[in-house]
Amino acid sequence: MNTIQNLVLASIDGSPLTDAVCDYAAWIAQKVDAPLKLLHTIDHHPEHAHSTDITGNIGVDSRDRLLDQLTQLEQQRSKLRLQQGKQLLQAARERAMQAGVLDPITNQRHGSLVESLIELENELRVLVIGVRGKVHENQADKIGAKLESIIRSLHKPILVVNAEFKAPERIMLAYDGSQAAEKALEMVAASPLYKGLTCHLVCVSQDEGKGQLLDVAANKLRLAGGIEVIAKRLIGKPEQVLCDYQDQHGIDLTEMGTFRHTRIHDWLLGSVTVKMLTHSRKPLLLLR
Repeated sequence: MNTIQNLVLASIDGSPLTDAVCDYAAWIAQKVDAPLKLLHTIDHHPEHAHSTDITGNIGVDSRDRLLDQLTQLEQQRSKLRLQQGKQLLQAARERAMQAGVLDPITNQRHGSLVESLIELENELRVLVIGVRGKVHENQADKIGAKLESIIRSLHKPILVVNAEFKAPERIMLAYDGSQAAEKALEMVAASPLYKGLTCHLVCVSQDEGKGQLLDVAANKLRLAGGIEVIAKRLIGKPEQVLCDYQDQHGIDLTEMGTFRHTRIHDWLLGSVTVKMLTHSRKPLLLLR
């Protein structure tokens, strides 16, 4: 397969999580031997450019001059955003190279982030993005305004970063025996990303029958080789016991399969996964 179809894509916006997004993307790119692309988008929101009502009692000449001034101001702002984006990408590129990535690609695009990611989806192996951008950077109880749309729209793995980078040693795979969970299990077993790591395979269920499914799944991972597997069945509210397990066992990265596309909307409105996005203190890799 052409390497251009296996990009690790890091979406950066200058928020406090930008460095961590770069670091995790660089880590993945090196582990799976894939190219790294750094993406910054400029959304101009043209509908807000002249939102002020200037049609009152001022004269025509004054109104025209004001419109010209507003247009010039918007052009200056656009140039500034463009320059800031280039500087942001250059700094991210240098950071990735210091981490060991040989030749990171930079890409600055105009328009919606969601639309840009959809256009780039066929190139992606995995997307790395912060749990919240500049709009919600000081609101720890919220996920980013665009994140829900991105998760709903893309069909590739998405690593949602919410903390400073730490090279993962222990991962947790949330498993429930569903089709999505089986797919996530297969991806973990096959990917070079997880070789040499410890995988905590965790199932939250009161059904004792799930224990047998968990044993079968654990054996699949062990047969894949290169992964130390610890299997555990837990009881309680999934988001609570999974977060507690993260803390108790020093989990560095949590992985979850998502529901099929036809159920994404319901899932995003109140499922375990969106609660994990809100409450987890460790990065969450959503496997599609």
